[in-house]
Amino acid sequence: MTPLPTVPLSAVPLSAVTITDEFWAPRREVVRTRTIPQQYRQLAEAGHLDALRLDWKPGDDKEPHIFWESDVAKWIEAASNTLVHHPDPHLDAALDQVIGLVAGAQGDDGYLNVHFTVVKPGLRFTDLRDAHELYCLGHLVEAAVAHHRATGKTSLLDIVLGYLELVRREFGEGGVAAHGYDGHEEIELALVKLFDLTGDRTHLDLAAQFVNDRGTKPFFFEDEARRRGDDGFFARYFPRRPEEAERHRQYSQSHLPVREQDEAVGHSVRAMYLYSAMADLAARLGDDGLRAACERLWTSVVDRKMYVTGGIGADASIEGFRGDHELPNDASYNETCASIGLVMWAWRMGLLTGEGRYGDVAELALHNTVLAGASSDGTHYFYGNPMQSDGEHARQEWFGVACCPPNYARLLTSLESYAFATGGDEVVVTLFIGGEVRVDLDEGPVRLSVETRYPWEGQVRVRVEDAARFTLAVRVPAWANGATATVNGERIDVDALVDRGYLRVHRDWAAGDELVLELPLVAERLWADPAVSADTGLVAVRRGPLVLCAEMRGDEPAAGSLVLGRDALFTDGWDDELDVAVVEATAMADHWPEDADGLYRVTGPDQVAIQVRLVPYFAWGNRGPSSMRVWLREGPSSRA
Repeated sequence: MTPLPTVPLSAVPLSAVTITDEFWAPRREVVRTRTIPQQYRQLAEAGHLDALRLDWKPGDDKEPHIFWESDVAKWIEAASNTLVHHPDPHLDAALDQVIGLVAGAQGDDGYLNVHFTVVKPGLRFTDLRDAHELYCLGHLVEAAVAHHRATGKTSLLDIVLGYLELVRREFGEGGVAAHGYDGHEEIELALVKLFDLTGDRTHLDLAAQFVNDRGTKPFFFEDEARRRGDDGFFARYFPRRPEEAERHRQYSQSHLPVREQDEAVGHSVRAMYLYSAMADLAARLGDDGLRAACERLWTSVVDRKMYVTGGIGADASIEGFRGDHELPNDASYNETCASIGLVMWAWRMGLLTGEGRYGDVAELALHNTVLAGASSDGTHYFYGNPMQSDGEHARQEWFGVACCPPNYARLLTSLESYAFATGGDEVVVTLFIGGEVRVDLDEGPVRLSVETRYPWEGQVRVRVEDAARFTLAVRVPAWANGATATVNGERIDVDALVDRGYLRVHRDWAAGDELVLELPLVAERLWADPAVSADTGLVAVRRGPLVLCAEMRGDEPAAGSLVLGRDALFTDGWDDELDVAVVEATAMADHWPEDADGLYRVTGPDQVAIQVRLVPYFAWGNRGPSSMRVWLREGPSSRA
């Protein structure tokens, strides 16, 4: 067998990083102590856990859904992640209990999907386009890897390995689903994680099989529908699917072989999981065709289809992409899972290429639409993340389709791996998160400590705790014009040392040496490309990685009435109620006379000057009903 190439960069395992950051550590503690218990209760109340007992009968309430196992799996993954640094015998026992239920739902031949065991027996692997069987398996695989890494146990790992033996038979030549692949991608990236854990090349080969078969002719999903004799589980949601075949091929990114794709189309979460797997395989197989496709698709997303907050998926009807520059604010969707997927893909692209620009996007999505996905108390959630609201949007305790809440939890509990990486003689700092990281390089073990008040303040202090000769690479965001740095108090030339978005300093480091990066965190205006017609005449405000928004409550003027003048001055402030940094400015607000009446009027509103607080987008919606705008009307002057 041909040996695999060396992976350019590798993530640092959770166990090698301790996060003490004053921004992230409290939020992760909320996830550990409030979010994970609340999500367990929701899974129990909604029926996910009882369904695994296989007691459901036709006519009973709470019919097991096709993707319930995925919600359970993501909860297992998030809970397992927390055990790495916070051993908890009660949570460990709860995980054993849930995994025991999963084991009890597995068939003798390894199959595991409650819906096709008790609701539609005999129809397994017949509706791969819609039925989410491999998607659920993928999340179970990811959960098994996390659980094993955290506890050393193989209980869930044994379950998924047994299921995968069945999958290899049924998706191989002569199997019932030969040349098939999943409608909702996820199994592919999960199999790469399993390969990384076990070293078993069969897992990597199966991931490559699913990716390589996707989009080839004849189109598998259409042949599958003809064999089945109906249009699948989601036929009622897509009644025109047979007449709109190409659009729905794009929906699942199965319209072309993946190496020929150059535009991000279809369901945005599916796309992110597919592209993540493509980047994984490009790194581990040295596949230049997959890498080139990832780079083309990246340009499509980031340059033409991404909101200023890092949100993606502008079309609610398909939870997916619209055309180039079609980014409406009033109908924006931006599913939380899609932004989580963007972080996952960006992180992998950074590992594949060593380029900091991917970390810029990961940081953007993470600090804005991902964090907005949950309330500050960790118990209410956004499914979609709107760019504007007139009071109709509020976070919910749970959803009938509950993919986003546990996805949020598993990302925040695995931040360690997204922050740091290693490769060759390099230690790479991508996300600015305070704490300690321990890595083994060829020169020996290296331990770094990071101190920062980011994203409120721009100083990032990296201290070397162990003497060694290595390259310390610290990302310099593209927005950080004028960034400066010192080593042991002596100024270094940032411009000369920045390589592919990272400040790379190679030297013999002594214990106690410090690299200090100073990033200029100032509020600045952003304007959209003129091709984004939805943002014509509007302006947004950013401070470092944080996109700000106007949130107006009660008797305050509506956010949509605000006009931010070009000469308006920004002042940094702090909101004690939200416990976040804010930007204060004078804006104009429309004020209609009390006797104004009629659908159309011959007298326009007066404009009055008011002080507004622009809050981080992630923090909006935590204080009750409000109107909100990211993009504000722009005026020539803020003075009356």
